[in-house]
Amino acid sequence: MLLKDLIKEGTHIVSASFPEREAREMVLAYLESVAGVRRHTHLVYPDYEIDEVITESVRAACKRMSGGEPLQYVIGKADFYGRTFMVNPDVLIPRPETELLCREAITRLKAKGVSSDKLRILDLCTGSGCIAWTMAMECPGAEVVAVDISDGALRTASTQNFAGEMNITGAKAPCFLKADVLNSAELLEDAGSFDIILSNPPYVMDSEKSLMRANVLDHEPHLALFVPDDDALKFYKAVADIAVRILSPSGFGIVEINEALGQETAAVFIDAGFSDVFVLKDLSDKDRFVMFSGHK
Repeated sequence: MLLKDLIKEGTHIVSASFPEREAREMVLAYLESVAGVRRHTHLVYPDYEIDEVITESVRAACKRMSGGEPLQYVIGKADFYGRTFMVNPDVLIPRPETELLCREAITRLKAKGVSSDKLRILDLCTGSGCIAWTMAMECPGAEVVAVDISDGALRTASTQNFAGEMNITGAKAPCFLKADVLNSAELLEDAGSFDIILSNPPYVMDSEKSLMRANVLDHEPHLALFVPDDDALKFYKAVADIAVRILSPSGFGIVEINEALGQETAAVFIDAGFSDVFVLKDLSDKDRFVMFSGHK
């Protein structure tokens, strides 16, 4: 089958759930990721043929995506901070916004001139492990501890493979622990102190489900997404309670937040006793993070 015809057919199939331009991009991305066919190949070589095995693979993938399944789950991976992470329905697909959280933490560390091999970093609600692994790789020698309550998420996070980079840089793999962030006593036992606390916890209110795209709502894990409207800040209260007890005096924390609750989330950390608390915006100028430090 001609590649250009397969792209046309696949785009038509995926368009059942996605806008046509997005559907076409998904088909091209699948071909490049799984079959090694460059995006421009059908333009440079109009008569380029695809063998039957790849053709059937593309058709099967397109049928999955036509049902709303995200491309990243279909190909089993997602890019984050210049690295490729394994993903599956046990974990959220890493978002570009969360890259900003890591970038902000790394920028702040460089400004402080802290030696990586003396750092202890805690990642709460780790999911795929994208924050934990990014911090571990970008701060070679740092001790990174990552926590989640989901067995599936911990399996995925702990099996991310960056052995090649670790061998070159001396970075250490994060330690992944099962614990409930909402039960701080379980988490804090023999934890020691940490220089940085990071978290992208569940923060989408149940009432906001109707605003979400179906491919997210139907396929990504609700455990990692949603909180009840009447207790929408419960994870931030838990993070603040943990940070009060184990964040080092010179340390800092950053949490990703619901854009509608920026000031309310900041107030949680102010009420917990942190003197330096402020809201950071994302690239769309929306309230996206709260940074905190200076516990009294």
